[in-house]
Amino acid sequence: MAKARARHILVPTKEKCEELKTQIETGGDFAAIAKTHSTCPSGKQGGDLGEFGPGQMVKEFDSVVFNGELGKVHGPVQTQFGYHLLEITSRTP
Repeated sequence: MAKARARHILVPTKEKCEELKTQIETGGDFAAIAKTHSTCPSGKQGGDLGEFGPGQMVKEFDSVVFNGELGKVHGPVQTQFGYHLLEITSRTP
């Protein structure tokens, strides 16, 4: 079964998500930004979600994590929880 490891930043608005993505893309540290801005408890760990398989996260999340490019910041991705920036750190088939 496929497995992936990812980290994310969860914020309440698309605008905030886009602002943080710009910061990261211009050299900002993903983990530091997650610690400061993410409303998810994983923010304390720099947004690290650990390893998980398909179906363990909401479908919008799975779609990006199991199909997106590794090492790239994806988003904003809207879920029932808010807006996410996602970075896939590893994936196995």
